[in-house]
Amino acid sequence: MTGISTNESVLKKRLLSLDVFRGLTIAAMILVNDPGNEHSYAPLEHSKWNGCTPTDLIFPFFLFMVGVSIVYAMESRKETESHSKLIMRAFKRMAILLLITYVIRFYFLVDFSHINVSEVFAHMRIPGVLTRIAVVYFICSVLYVKTSQKTRDWLFAIFLIGYYIIMNFIPVPGVGYTNLEPTTNLGAWLDRLVFTPNHLWAETKVWDPEGLLGTIPAVATGLFGIRLGGWIKRKDHEDSIKVTWMFVYGTIAVILGLIWDLFFPINKALWSSSFVLYTGGLACVGLALSYWIIDVRGYKKFTPPIVAFGANAITAYILADFIPHYVGKIKLGGKSLYDILFAPYFSPINASLASAIFTVFCVWIVMWVLYKRKIIIKV
Repeated sequence: MTGISTNESVLKKRLLSLDVFRGLTIAAMILVNDPGNEHSYAPLEHSKWNGCTPTDLIFPFFLFMVGVSIVYAMESRKETESHSKLIMRAFKRMAILLLITYVIRFYFLVDFSHINVSEVFAHMRIPGVLTRIAVVYFICSVLYVKTSQKTRDWLFAIFLIGYYIIMNFIPVPGVGYTNLEPTTNLGAWLDRLVFTPNHLWAETKVWDPEGLLGTIPAVATGLFGIRLGGWIKRKDHEDSIKVTWMFVYGTIAVILGLIWDLFFPINKALWSSSFVLYTGGLACVGLALSYWIIDVRGYKKFTPPIVAFGANAITAYILADFIPHYVGKIKLGGKSLYDILFAPYFSPINASLASAIFTVFCVWIVMWVLYKRKIIIKV
């Protein structure tokens, strides 16, 4: 971590609606990532390939908010600090996130009774959720510091159209034709070439949902957030006008995403261009609603329990790796907490959901303590 702030003014300067929206997103991410067993309700599962479930919205929503946060973190600094200093700070943050990612993976892979470091590194996944967050954050930060909004709008379009052309018109080596199938698309081929199968998603070893080529449209998701963050920060429009146009932008993006879906399917694993527009549009509408209710209309009494997640989002996400792991090790009378608290009283699918909610609550307790102490852990 780069530092811990206990200054109350840090909390006051934050966009409350963004923290609420981010807090809901992180809570949902923990809920779907930590089911009690292999059973889950359909909305709490990712789509098998093409399509978009509520669960598929979580990660792009978070990357969208990364873009919004960049504006709030860097706008004033752009006028007082050198570009090289801002970029170096962003690079440092990316490096720390990557280091945290691989330390966690090493910790969960290594057998401490017989440590074989080379074997662990030989099978450690390189791409991943935190990895993509780190890389997208850095690239978007550089683009925010070094380019104008007009240039970023052009780059947004270039990234989406360029990715569409790459994925749909460049033949896949070894296959001989273009396709969007899980194991034979160009992105899967590139991941196997660059990372090798041993360093890809453990469930497949032949493709990765956070692959290298998908970083291009993922950056576009971040740029979408930067565009909206800059719009919210503008002083030359009333809030009602800002919110109205946020709804308009979001609705247009969703419609364009659905049209593009007809020939470039909405697909989270590919992070397709239609997926960027569809999920970015929904994120825009969600943030507009949150901004209007909380920051404009002033309905804030319900927000603290949610903001507790949003103010320390990365910390909550990391804790969600450890808490289920150690809770699962607790045994009472030879039984796990799952077998004591949930399995006897619920059906398998509801026991799984109850266990996931319990995990969210456990993480929230820690986040609530940090929030009440006004502690922001800066990563």
